[in-house]
Amino acid sequence: MTAQPDRTHQTNRQPGSLDSLTPRQIVAELDRYVIGQKDAKRMVAIALRNRWRRQQLSPELRDEVIPKNIIMIGPTGVGKTEIARRLAKLAQAPFIKVEASKFTEVGYVGRDVESIIRDLTEQAVSLVKAAHQEQVQQRAEQLGEERLLDLLLPPPGAKPAFGIQESEGQEAAAVSSQAYESYEATRSKLRLQLREGKLDQRSVELEVKERGLPIGVISNVGGMEELESGLRDMLGGLFPGKKKKRAMKVPDALKHLTQDEVQKLIDMDEVTREATTKVEQAGIVFLDEIDKIAGREKFAGPDVSREGVQRDLLPIVEGSTVNTKYGPVRTDHILFIAAGAFHVAKPSDLIPELQGRFPIRVELEPLTKEDFIRILTEPRGALVTQYRALLETEGVTVEFTREGVEEMAATAVLVNDRTENIGARRLFTIMERLLEQILFEAPDVTDRKVLIDAQYVQDRLREIAKAEDLSRFIL
Repeated sequence: MTAQPDRTHQTNRQPGSLDSLTPRQIVAELDRYVIGQKDAKRMVAIALRNRWRRQQLSPELRDEVIPKNIIMIGPTGVGKTEIARRLAKLAQAPFIKVEASKFTEVGYVGRDVESIIRDLTEQAVSLVKAAHQEQVQQRAEQLGEERLLDLLLPPPGAKPAFGIQESEGQEAAAVSSQAYESYEATRSKLRLQLREGKLDQRSVELEVKERGLPIGVISNVGGMEELESGLRDMLGGLFPGKKKKRAMKVPDALKHLTQDEVQKLIDMDEVTREATTKVEQAGIVFLDEIDKIAGREKFAGPDVSREGVQRDLLPIVEGSTVNTKYGPVRTDHILFIAAGAFHVAKPSDLIPELQGRFPIRVELEPLTKEDFIRILTEPRGALVTQYRALLETEGVTVEFTREGVEEMAATAVLVNDRTENIGARRLFTIMERLLEQILFEAPDVTDRKVLIDAQYVQDRLREIAKAEDLSRFIL
């Protein structure tokens, strides 16, 4: 009987906290940004909720529960990447998207797969550091303001030295007290003027650090990022940046001093520890174009960008330790979501060991006319909403009728069928071609209201299908 109030309390929490998101709520959140693809949304929602469930287990059992990685199969432009990106944003987890085809086998020219984890750790450090900055921002602003006031109004001189007569000391103390009170009164007035923006045109002189010598390793060999990072850390200590004086306007100086205080207040050791834990327990890697590295056994000879990459990916996906400049990072509990169109290759063309590490396969459906209509109008930041807002900045009001939106969707389906099917990305072409004249003439037109109905769409896009068809044969 006590479970129901707990569930109600969790449901009322703000989205973003992992323990407040049930699978049904995760799908509902994804529906606000991605149209359709219910099966894919259900699979990623379960994977995300399983992370919270794992954290509730005993430490002995917790280490035994590994993430169930997912392969999304579907044509381009149907929402594979967007689902993974929105999922990571919901969970506030470190997330990185990489194209599997960019990597090569260790020892060959190109990036090695371990750089995925190094880049993911960098993302986590940035994420955690930003959270810590937000926590200390208010304190840093106060300290930055005090430092700026010290520059605008230097504090009074030090107290008198020892060895003076008692009467002289009392007289000096009285003068000093009066000077201090006067200084505090002036400083209070100056602080008020600063906050009201009355000092924005004044300039102050600050000591800033010069940029150090650029240190880089020019090489295409994998793993050189670690060498470059080590050199930068080592030589940065040998050649500390020099300080120089620089004149700044008061607002710029305040921003610089506040940022300087933020860096002083942040404990980077704590940030690193927290980021490493976040990667190991909540990291998400999206491997796009995994079908491009599917092996082709009929070809002889080494294939450093196919089977070789799969073999290098295998230990990372299975669970291993990758050395980064922030320390070793274990990959045992990182969630890997792979995606590919699989037009030519099949998931079974991947090496069996890698197939076994992606036990969940979900097929995404091609987009229909009804899906295109919803994509144009329903999500936050839908294309219709974007273009309407863009033209409102010029004072032009654009109204899209239901029939006009349906005609745009039908044209997108037609062009996708006749040429290459690029999914929802076709709508960018449709919208740009449809509104090209309005976007160009918006600053100069006298008619400030435009109605986009079915006839307008037909007139503007009548030739687009033919033009798209000809573009396949004419260079």
